[in-house]
Amino acid sequence: MKKKFLSVVLSATMVAGMLTACGNTAATAPTEAPAETAEATDATAETPAADTTAVAADEGKVLNIYCWNDEFQRRVKDHYPGYTEVDATTGTIGDVTVKWNITPNQDNAYQNNLDENLLKQADAAADDKIDIFLVEADYALKYVDEDVTLPVADLGITDADIADQYKYTQDVMTDSNGVLKGLSWQGCPGVLIYNREAAKEVLGSDDPAEVQKAVADWDAFSKTAAEMKKAGYSMTATTNDAYRVFSNNVSGKWVQDGKVVIDENIMKWVEMSKDMADKGEVASTSDLWSEDWNKGFYPDGKVFCYFGPAWMINFSMAADKAGSIANAGGWGATEGPQGFFWGGTWICAAQGTDNAGIIADIMKALTTNKDIMLDIVTADSDFVNNKPAMEEAAGKDEFAFDVLGGQNPLAMFAKGADSCDLSNQCAYDQGCNEEFQKAMKNYFDGNATLDEALAAFKKAIVEKYPDVTAE
Repeated sequence: MKKKFLSVVLSATMVAGMLTACGNTAATAPTEAPAETAEATDATAETPAADTTAVAADEGKVLNIYCWNDEFQRRVKDHYPGYTEVDATTGTIGDVTVKWNITPNQDNAYQNNLDENLLKQADAAADDKIDIFLVEADYALKYVDEDVTLPVADLGITDADIADQYKYTQDVMTDSNGVLKGLSWQGCPGVLIYNREAAKEVLGSDDPAEVQKAVADWDAFSKTAAEMKKAGYSMTATTNDAYRVFSNNVSGKWVQDGKVVIDENIMKWVEMSKDMADKGEVASTSDLWSEDWNKGFYPDGKVFCYFGPAWMINFSMAADKAGSIANAGGWGATEGPQGFFWGGTWICAAQGTDNAGIIADIMKALTTNKDIMLDIVTADSDFVNNKPAMEEAAGKDEFAFDVLGGQNPLAMFAKGADSCDLSNQCAYDQGCNEEFQKAMKNYFDGNATLDEALAAFKKAIVEKYPDVTAE
């Protein structure tokens, strides 16, 4: 394991950004959900019992968990039976001490820390071994296709145990030999999230079905953008807001036979975004997570819509901030022009762990137990990775999202999760996506021609990935 993974890590270091980030190796990863700071709402005092196997008494006494924010920590604390919090980085499960190693994603710090310690795994003392680590979709292959993750079957988790999960969440974590290496409690299909007040003012209704007519395809979207501008609204906060929708609907992989291929659908995003930027229909050409992007979360930002999954609605749109649109329940959700997915967090068991039993127990409780997963929906407004649970919750008012003014979007999310297609995912996705958006910003700002921007992208991508060509 150590020798094989070492070559991957060294290669990643040499190219300064190999695979980092819902959803990379870059300093700013637009695929990532930012660290969650708000407390989960009304975490249930009586968590449903997990239908899991007993934890072996002879296992290790320290469970080391590596992650980039406190999302998974709060899921365990609030929903895993028997977890007791000691302090911000320590807990207990029975006689086992749980240690949380939380390193933010910024500047690739999380992966650098994880990689460094995975290289030491074989020689580490039992109490220092990594037991669980978390990964995101865009860089999952870095770990899934290497021998640093245990197959979930080796943990005693069967196909029958995970039969109710959405298939795409398993595709993300399946290696080139068809072996499943990790599980997630959540699904991340995306929707168009719209400003209800703007919809009523400009479109005459904030009903999701009526709003959908105005954004049903990209032609309708562009027409509505012009109407929003006349009324003093920006259609989106940045030119990058729609990028994920286009990049998730490409006809082929970024790299084919060693060559970088810019898909026609990606170029459609360029054409639309440039047109909107030139017409002043978008608020800025800034990055996601930037100050400009955040402005639209408040009424004065005058932004009509964002694109995102459940985690973004509830954790990234300032729902806990007085005066925000989300805090007042002022957003709505509709399908938008095209389906897409963004991000997600997967639980991996590290090779060499001495806590396989308790890891299996946690995985099964959080990703297969229907009662616990419905509890996550209720407490955290997350969309969970369990089809029967989502089908049950989709028609019930008790599962409505406060941020969406009491709308229940789960049926919409479930439809998107069923249609997620990972067939065009490849190991170069994060770097290509990041460098392409970075290069196009100069074009959108008028500081480069399209040909110059494309040339800058090709130059950057072969520097990042010396094993590919970009003609």
